[in-house]
Amino acid sequence: MFKILSKRRKKSCDRAAEKERFTVYVHPLFVLFGVWFFLRGELFLFLVYTLVAVLHEFGHALYASRIGCRLTRLRLLPCGAVVSGDIEGIPLSDEIRLALAGPFANAACAALFAALWWVFPETYPYTDTAAFASLFLALVNLFPAYPLDGGRIVSCIAVRRRGEGFAHRLMLVLGILFFLFFCALFVLSFFSVPNPSPLFFALFVLVGTLGARDERYTRLTYDPSLFLSRGVPVQQVAVGENCTVRRALSFLERGKMLELLIFDEAGELSCVLSQREFLDLAKDHPITCTLSEILEGT
Repeated sequence: MFKILSKRRKKSCDRAAEKERFTVYVHPLFVLFGVWFFLRGELFLFLVYTLVAVLHEFGHALYASRIGCRLTRLRLLPCGAVVSGDIEGIPLSDEIRLALAGPFANAACAALFAALWWVFPETYPYTDTAAFASLFLALVNLFPAYPLDGGRIVSCIAVRRRGEGFAHRLMLVLGILFFLFFCALFVLSFFSVPNPSPLFFALFVLVGTLGARDERYTRLTYDPSLFLSRGVPVQQVAVGENCTVRRALSFLERGKMLELLIFDEAGELSCVLSQREFLDLAKDHPITCTLSEILEGT
């Protein structure tokens, strides 16, 4: 799993250097989760799953470095890990491949561990656990819910097909459905051996779903240097003067620069706004305003 973390350029060299340093954050619940496994006599299993989760995140980090990005923070959470950094402005296709890099790393590790127990049978008691843990993590991360990689992939596809607004609503619905699914698994476990793991995972999905950003409105803090340093295509959209700011915001897409061609009632081109010009004007007006209303004050 990985998370987008937008970073604005800082003038201070000290602050910039701090952003480049790779840091590791351990959530308090991660420690409690480890203690619970220890008391159950399954500390080795906990350590193995932590290892394969870290390998998963480094799969994301390696692909990010290939496309000129840097992931700088690893967070160890109760049911996994999340690596984050500055990937703002990358094309949707690269974001999909970045999401797939984690499960691919786990699948490769599963194959490697399976090969080891064939070559060195005496390692089977250890490598079989690592192999199955890697394969399990690769498959679970393909579930279409935030903050799992499958959720990021589905979101990117939805953005490409129907726009940011539809993608945001879709991921909210899927996240709640998967939260209820894992809660149901937790309840069902009481009919055999009680297992709190599905509950931890349900909360993990719920927090990721509710914490997912609505990309249209965060773009009001748009920093062009994040986009232009990598190069992005321009998307032109023709709208009428009665188009609202809310509607215009829905045309914003990750990995593309918006250019609004505004036409009057007679069908004549009256104004062209770049993405930066539009967002600079929009941030001082309610989203229910029309473009003609915000242009009147210029």
